[in-house]
Amino acid sequence: MRRLFPSPLSPADLDDREWGLDELADFYAYPDAPPAQGGAWLRANMVSSLDGAAHHEGRSQPLSSDADMRIFGTLRGLADAVVVGAETVRQEGYRPARAREAFAARRAALGQGPAPVIAVVSAGLGLDFSLPLFTSPLVPTIVLTGAEAPADRVAEARAAGAEVVVAGEGRGVDPVLVPRALAERGLSRLLTEGGPRLLGQFAAAGVLDEMCLSLAPVMAAGSAPRIAAGPPLEVPERFALGSVLEENGFLFTRYIRHQRL
Repeated sequence: MRRLFPSPLSPADLDDREWGLDELADFYAYPDAPPAQGGAWLRANMVSSLDGAAHHEGRSQPLSSDADMRIFGTLRGLADAVVVGAETVRQEGYRPARAREAFAARRAALGQGPAPVIAVVSAGLGLDFSLPLFTSPLVPTIVLTGAEAPADRVAEARAAGAEVVVAGEGRGVDPVLVPRALAERGLSRLLTEGGPRLLGQFAAAGVLDEMCLSLAPVMAAGSAPRIAAGPPLEVPERFALGSVLEENGFLFTRYIRHQRL
């Protein structure tokens, strides 16, 4: 892995070598203090093919690499909560986040739990609450839904052990309220892994602070969506380049929303 941007600090930064998890964790560390607005920092992590596909045949793994998975694990290891849409939970077969010894001391020093909370965004709660994600996580899974969500499904989620959090006045979830609701529970370092519809909602609501995009050197074609889906923003929002790493043709980029600079 090579550091391309910011400019290399030394010739060693251009060496093609495997970065350790501590080095990656320092590189991707969250801001020292969360922003005052909403009290949280929302980072997204997505992978895309050269032709803009967010997945191949429903899964992101075919677009990934060993380096991409190391960064994926690092970003999870730094987060208080991983925010994900219900469809992605179903498609990717989400399981509870696990504690990793490599991040234990860092998390303890920041007052974090042993593993990030998985926070699932769902309007209809069409989820299988018998899965380990809900019945046996290391830390209780959160389900974010609207005030008018089906009462029987809310009861089933709670019976399985999930914490149900209302983040919307109607049946659906208001994306503006998601970072706020999680920050109120002490979860201010947020990571969303999509899917595209949820990422599009966060972008349209103006609450996405940082975009970590892995660009895979492959063509996928097909009918896969882009990494963000939904209605277009009235005015495209500008992000500034924060960093670029490279390994085996994969580019690992990070962009920060201009208003957060």
